[in-house]
Amino acid sequence: VAVTLSPMMASRMLKPHSELKAPLSKLFDRFAVFYNRKLRQSIENRAGVYLFWGFITLSVPLLYTFSSKELAPLEDQGVIFGIVDAQANATIDQSSFYGKQVNEVFMSVPETDFTFQITFPTGGFGGMVTKPWAERDRTTQEILPEVQQKLGEVAGIRILPITPPSLPGGGQFPIEFVIASTADSKEIYDYALKLQQVFTQSGKFFFPPMLDMKIDQPEYQLNIDREKVADLGLDMRTVTQDLGILLGGGWVNRFNKDGLSYKVIPQVKRQERLTPDDLAKLYITGPNNSMIRLDQIATLTHSTVPRSINRMQQLNAVKISGMGQGTLGELLSYMEVEAKKILPPTYTIDYTGESRQFKREGNTFLPAFLMALTMIFLVLAAQYNSFRDPVVILAGSVPLAMFGALIFTFWKMWAPIPYWTDPITSTLNIYSQVGLVTLVGLIARNGILVVEFANKLQEEGMAKIDAICQASVLRLRPVLMTSIATIAGHTPLIFAEGAGAAARNSIGIVLVFGMTIGTIFTLFVLPSVYILLAKDHQHDREKQAALEGA
Repeated sequence: VAVTLSPMMASRMLKPHSELKAPLSKLFDRFAVFYNRKLRQSIENRAGVYLFWGFITLSVPLLYTFSSKELAPLEDQGVIFGIVDAQANATIDQSSFYGKQVNEVFMSVPETDFTFQITFPTGGFGGMVTKPWAERDRTTQEILPEVQQKLGEVAGIRILPITPPSLPGGGQFPIEFVIASTADSKEIYDYALKLQQVFTQSGKFFFPPMLDMKIDQPEYQLNIDREKVADLGLDMRTVTQDLGILLGGGWVNRFNKDGLSYKVIPQVKRQERLTPDDLAKLYITGPNNSMIRLDQIATLTHSTVPRSINRMQQLNAVKISGMGQGTLGELLSYMEVEAKKILPPTYTIDYTGESRQFKREGNTFLPAFLMALTMIFLVLAAQYNSFRDPVVILAGSVPLAMFGALIFTFWKMWAPIPYWTDPITSTLNIYSQVGLVTLVGLIARNGILVVEFANKLQEEGMAKIDAICQASVLRLRPVLMTSIATIAGHTPLIFAEGAGAAARNSIGIVLVFGMTIGTIFTLFVLPSVYILLAKDHQHDREKQAALEGA
């Protein structure tokens, strides 16, 4: 459309004129004169411009390294989840009793619309759904501390309120840090406890990190004395079969009543099998249909065992989960450093859920960024039939725009309370990284407009310095028009609210501030870079004149 329909419409709709009469033409003419004067001064003092350009270029990797990083910005999705953790020997009655108190806490929040809850004997899952954004003043992140404080007062269970991640990651918590080894699970658990203590004392986490391995499961083992079984004329088959019928809960038949079918389940009454000691009072079938009490042939032994033994990549593993103050990248880096201090060399570190996504997919920006630069360089090299002009365009514009964008990711402050830089800063996440890659193409267009025109002026016989000065002034209007249009088009993203606002804010902040600062710096830095690196076409003109004379 830009090279076909637009020229046709311009030929039909634009009127011929001898001079440009626009509402801002006089203002622009005065600005052009001011820019020409300042440009000449910067070219006369090119050494200072080169120092400034070098400082900006070297600052870009540092700003990128020390910027706050995360997989995706946390969105207000209008829901707060609650992960319930109960004792290993808890019953469904206990969990239901405390679950009602949890539901009352959720309903006590004014922004709550409705709640949901699933309860299991040793845990559960629940949450609250807030009212629409237009009907509440607080975000879920502002509601979360109040909910966490109230839930901490519920006795009997431990419930951890969290907000869902912006991207589906398959985990319950943002931080899921795994230590794995071929060592025994108990040994790994001991090291995990040491790490848990270190992480808790650091103050970087909202609550003490959780371990997925819990050695608190009471286990009772029924030991049958085979010699006593034989002395009483019994056999193991009869003993195990009777115990299976009394305690198993399997159905053996069906019967019909009032047109409905019911299962026949032989089993001891619930009140007679509530505690392990009740097992000793059961009777099994003996010789000649006699009844033999179970404690005559068996004894009970008690022990505490893990609820589950987990593995990662075929290794025994323990997962440490939690939520922290700060970006995901900073917290994972901190945990890695502390783990290397405590864990033996034979132990490995891995991740699951959102943390694994961040480690595997969050580090793909640099390859994508380098690929974008390479593609732009190759296309420009083919168009200009030169490798020097693409270097001038990219070196004189891209680092300046990257500096302008990354300075607002570097300023991102993580604090428990809102900070004054929050509205104009963003983390380095997948959305802001997309904005950075897009920014490369947008800012390179400014350099193309100036360099191409300067080359044509050189070919017409103008000196190199005069050509770049005149090209910069003459192409000032299209450079500003395209830049201002781009900035104005992306500015609404900074002020977006509601669903998906954080993602749009990230893209808008990177593009708007990167394009603004990059354009201002490019107007003065690019001409000096052109003088330093661009080809002087005077030799080409002399060679062409010699050929024409011959």
